[in-house]
Amino acid sequence: MTTNSSTAQSAVMSVYNRFPVTLVKGKGSFVWDNHDKQYLDFTSGIATCNLGHVPDSVQKKLEEQLQQLWHCSNLYHIPNQEELASLLVANSCGDQVFFCNSGAEANEAAIKLARSYSQKINGNANPLVVTFQQSFHGRTLATLTATGQEKIQHGFAPLMPGFSYLPFNDITALDELEKLQPAAVLLELVQGEGGVIPANEGWIQKLAQICQAQGILLMVDEIQTGMGRTGTLFTYEHYNIEPDVISLAKGLGSGFPIGAIIAKNEAAKGFEPGSHGSTFGGNPLATAAGVATVTQLLEPGILEHAKQMSSYLDKQLQKLQESYSFIREVRGKGLMKGLVVDKVSAGEIIQKAISHQLLILTAGPNVVRILPPLTVTTDEIDEFTKAMEKTMQTIEKGA
Repeated sequence: MTTNSSTAQSAVMSVYNRFPVTLVKGKGSFVWDNHDKQYLDFTSGIATCNLGHVPDSVQKKLEEQLQQLWHCSNLYHIPNQEELASLLVANSCGDQVFFCNSGAEANEAAIKLARSYSQKINGNANPLVVTFQQSFHGRTLATLTATGQEKIQHGFAPLMPGFSYLPFNDITALDELEKLQPAAVLLELVQGEGGVIPANEGWIQKLAQICQAQGILLMVDEIQTGMGRTGTLFTYEHYNIEPDVISLAKGLGSGFPIGAIIAKNEAAKGFEPGSHGSTFGGNPLATAAGVATVTQLLEPGILEHAKQMSSYLDKQLQKLQESYSFIREVRGKGLMKGLVVDKVSAGEIIQKAISHQLLILTAGPNVVRILPPLTVTTDEIDEFTKAMEKTMQTIEKGA
């Protein structure tokens, strides 16, 4: 029996702790709820709407594609897919691209590629993938196993075999790689869900050297950091390294579901026709969004503007830290910032910020995560700062 009662249980499965806000419209740095109340969105859909909500160029490209073709099988050539792959290859250290639908699928593809490469090329029957503690790589069985957080893995035993974990940013722990002899290493260059923790440059350099010397595939998860989020198109560019595999999603399609891996030719030998695939991956609509998004990100001034706004946001966050003793640290890279707090939970700050029409995120129990679009302005950062001041004052009075 069906019911229309407003008190009836939602038909949507309860896997999210949702905030009491129903969003129905967005443009640029702002979203509106079903009561036409405006919020400043410094989540960017969790680092997804890097060009802001409903960017004009992406909207136009999608509207054009909607009039032509929505879907066709990957048994046929898809022009938008070819164009997007060419854009990604031309602007990265990679040579070939596989398209899928999400970040978890991208990391699944990377893990499969590493296992297949190790078995086919190196004759290793039991390939190992090393990841790092506090990492986050997805919620499928393979990617939650790759994730170095017990809370993500809890309740899903038995976990997938073939993974081992090392401490992040611990240079002495890298000596374990020689003993483990893994097929691949998978890591985030800024741990997002794990607390907005950037990798140390010296640590990354040593890791890359070990991988190159031992023939270990270096796989970088750029799902949250990629597509300009840290001031360069890809975050690996900050570290002067060349990954063998890069996984992407989130900001690649301005909110339209798309994922991808970019691989160097040698690593790509792990796949051949029939070894991997996707019904919807790289479909005409998703890759239309991707082409428009990447094209705009590559326009002169976009990434430079993001760098300038990052510096301006840093100054405002430092002022907040100086004003409130429970803000212990400001960290991050580019427009991916974290406020480390104590004596108050990050969750409480998020809840209070909503009442001041500001949307921000957590990254664990004691880190506030701030992810404005790359198109953010100084006026919008000032508006964010005022809302944060009100939020912190409310918390300080309550304490």
